[in-house]
Amino acid sequence: MKKTIYSLFLLYGTFVFSQEAKTDTAEVSTTKEIQEVILKSQRKKQFADKAVYTFDKEALEKARYAKDLLKTLPELQLDPVGNTIKSTKGGTVLFLINGIEATDLQIRSVAPNEVVKVEYYDIPPARWATRADTVVNILTRSTETGYVFGTEVFSALNTGFVNGSAYVNYTKGKNDFGLEYSINLRNYNDRRVNSIYDYKLGGKHYRSDENRKDHFGYTYQNIVLRYTRQVPDKYAFQAKLNMDIFSRFSRGVGESIFSEDASGEAHSMFKNNGSNYVIPKLDLYYSKKIGEKDELSINVVGSHYTTNTSETAKEWITASGLSVYDNDMVLEAKQTSIVGELAHTHDFKAGKLSSGYRISRSSISNDLNNLAGYSQYSVNYLEQYFYTEFSGKIDQFSYRLGAGLTNIHNKSAETTFDEWTFTPKVVLGYQLKNNQTVRFTGSYTPVSPQSNALSSNVVQLAPNIVQRGNPFLASQQVFSNNLTYSFNNKYFDFNAGLFYRYTDRVINQYYVQDDVLGGYALTYENGKSGQKYGVQLTGSYKPFGNSLLVIKAVITPTSETIRTSKEAVIKNNYLGNYFVLSSEYKKFSVQYDFNIPTYSLSGAFLNTNENEHDIFVNYKHKNWTFYTGMYWIGMPSEYKTKSLPESLVDYRVHTQIMNNKSMFVLGLSYDFSKGKKTEIQRKLNNVTAPAATF
Repeated sequence: MKKTIYSLFLLYGTFVFSQEAKTDTAEVSTTKEIQEVILKSQRKKQFADKAVYTFDKEALEKARYAKDLLKTLPELQLDPVGNTIKSTKGGTVLFLINGIEATDLQIRSVAPNEVVKVEYYDIPPARWATRADTVVNILTRSTETGYVFGTEVFSALNTGFVNGSAYVNYTKGKNDFGLEYSINLRNYNDRRVNSIYDYKLGGKHYRSDENRKDHFGYTYQNIVLRYTRQVPDKYAFQAKLNMDIFSRFSRGVGESIFSEDASGEAHSMFKNNGSNYVIPKLDLYYSKKIGEKDELSINVVGSHYTTNTSETAKEWITASGLSVYDNDMVLEAKQTSIVGELAHTHDFKAGKLSSGYRISRSSISNDLNNLAGYSQYSVNYLEQYFYTEFSGKIDQFSYRLGAGLTNIHNKSAETTFDEWTFTPKVVLGYQLKNNQTVRFTGSYTPVSPQSNALSSNVVQLAPNIVQRGNPFLASQQVFSNNLTYSFNNKYFDFNAGLFYRYTDRVINQYYVQDDVLGGYALTYENGKSGQKYGVQLTGSYKPFGNSLLVIKAVITPTSETIRTSKEAVIKNNYLGNYFVLSSEYKKFSVQYDFNIPTYSLSGAFLNTNENEHDIFVNYKHKNWTFYTGMYWIGMPSEYKTKSLPESLVDYRVHTQIMNNKSMFVLGLSYDFSKGKKTEIQRKLNNVTAPAATF
């Protein structure tokens, strides 16, 4: 431990006294840098950890708001289901406006002509690295008094599918007020599930072949109230109250054929479950300029709420009514979460030094009634993160060197896990030509288990099959390396990357003999190791050099391996893929996207990603936009899971949501703005832990 701390301070001191001649920071750009971009009208500039995009007059005129500009980036795309921007490569995307975390509605509230440039971090800086795979920072022009408001609704005509939202912002002087509301509603009455469990137990061969039809749905609502006060070059303060309201349900009935050796019998069943929560979050942020080169920032986020989860499942012999199993589970989880972060930045001639400390704590008190009886227990998750990094540039060579110290302290009902880990990170970039760059990144990071994996809960899945958590799990240790070549011109914006990821103590889900209830239990373990490597090709092609036709693609040949605790080796190869064709002509635009689902490893299973086959058209008239389109053309949305040959239980499930098949939708939106609103250059952005359900 002492050696680790000494190494950290030594590296910090090295950064402080670095004396390179040029700067390439990973922070929000200065006013001078913004002006240079405007004068040069540069479409893209690639740095070691980010790409900077500007937009021509044609793109600004066609866009309704900043969200439309983001869709033009080669590795970002509109998610037609949620109507939000996502990465074509997958993973979590964090959006910022002038350095402050932004919602989808905030991005909509920014007029296109206010956007100066967009910073696209495919290698997030230290303060965001543990929260997102990609960071997108929208930089806007100077603020002035004004207001903006808008509303949107998007709905299917023959089933329960609605996306709706409304927002308003008002700026006066140094003060800004914002209010947002959004709702996503799903209510499907025709989800079909076929699941098969095949296993040997006590010298006998068992098989359960189940067909079930579900009525399920959820409603997610989000309300945001925000106040910001900014005094340029002095300080910025923001108070934000965020309310997440969520409820879901599933009610299903079905039949199965349950076989024991050569004999079989007909079973009937029902499975109902649901959960709900209301999460109020208070987010306070303050930053203070100290001289011309230093800035100190502090961010505190807190929440306290209760999550209610219930599950009732029964199976019986159809002819006699004799019970096979009766599962009732009720869980009330009271959760308190708080995140605090303190950060400091200093500008040198050679570059920028960023350092900080973040602590996050979640305490969950569980009141549980399940197959094992009634119990009350508490779990606590604590993570501390010290970090420092220096970014700079020497001629055509740019770099970012970072060092961190991470402490994970998880206390479950049965045990306590406590570990400190040194977390270095290196980002190197070299500009071959004005439009060609080679970049390398390497990092070492601990990853804590999710709350459901650590849970002490038990639920019945099928006759002789239950699911359990594992409170004794340790964190994973992930060593990741990427080498990327980037090329862009008027027609192409292309990235080709080699990646290798090694995970020590990989968390693996698998079946074991259940000594408590008999049969088998699906649970979690820390395997020996896991690795994933391959090639990722991403980017866009514009045959005519403009937005009349744009082709985006992601192709990822991948090989993955897991070595279990018993030294069994599990291997899988797949070809990840995603394709988008889009066109813009005057006031019309059209988008068509599709993929070919593939199986990827998830513990003891191979899971397919969601199939996509959608087309959408919209027409813009003044402040109005009209939409129409079809999801999952000619097919339902479907999901497949199958166990591996090494599994003690041969499990297969095929789920189809028939309501989604060729789902026709209509929508409209209205957006109006006058003037510009205040956006602060916030350096810290945190969220509390998600709701704990199992």
